[in-house]
Order: sequence, then C-alpha cells, then structure tokens
Amino acid sequence: MGVGQQWSRPARRRRPMRTGLVFAGFGVVLCCVGVAGLGAWNLQTVRQAAGPIRETADGFLGEMTVGDTDGAYERLCKDARSKWSAIGFTSWVRTPPMVTDYEITDVSVSTRGGRPHGTVTVRLTRAGGTSEERQLPVVREGGDWRVCGDPF
Repeated sequence: MGVGQQWSRPARRRRPMRTGLVFAGFGVVLCCVGVAGLGAWNLQTVRQAAGPIRETADGFLGEMTVGDTDGAYERLCKDARSKWSAIGFTSWVRTPPMVTDYEITDVSVSTRGGRPHGTVTVRLTRAGGTSEERQLPVVREGGDWRVCGDPF
C-alpha cells in the first residue's frame, strides 16, 4: 500500500488592497479626531477670553470717564505705555472734548499664533453730545489682559 499524501492547509490569498484601505481609514479617523480636538480647544480658549476682555475694556473706559487716568494708564499694555508717559497720557485724555460715557457694543476674540487677542467695539460719547464708534484692541500680557493701541 502506498503512503498517502499529507494534508496541508490551502494557501490563503493575500489581500494587500484590503490591508491598505484599513490603514488608510484608520489614518483618516485619527486625523479627524485630531482636527476636532484642536477645534474644540480653540473654541474653549476663545470663549473663556471674552469675559475678561470685556471686563478689561469696561474697567479702562470706566476709569477714563470718571477721570482716573492713573488707573486707566495701568491697564495699558507695555507697548502703549512705551509710547505714552503717564503725564502725556493724562493730558491727552483730558483734552476736550473728553469722553463722558461709553457703551460696549461688541467683543470679538480670535487667536493669532495660538495666542488669543480681542477687539472691543465701543460707542464713545464725548462732552457736547457727539458720539463715535471706536475699536479697542486688547491683548494678553503677563497673565493679564491689557488695552493696547490708540483707543481714541
């Protein structure tokens, strides 16, 4: 009697296309999760900044309207304080027509280079009743929000 052939498992067909699609799908899902995470982080940063930016602008403008120029000067950013001395700022603010009232109409927050900054749109009322709309730039400096630029 003869020796029978040994049984062997049939060779599996290779499916490189399926493997490639699985890895590509995994990569796409991973990228989508990353983009969604970054978007959520950016949104959270912007939303958290809107309140303090409004408070900074409100405090600055409140001090300006009551004549507390020293307090308002302290709320300026380093760049703005390098352009204005405290005395020069005070004389500039007290030059007629002085600001007598204000209304914050909009606060917008965006990020630039991963750092949030804001723009506060405000309607200023000056002595004599004239009003004008201005934009007040607010930046984060040393952990605090500061008014930066020429608001008037």
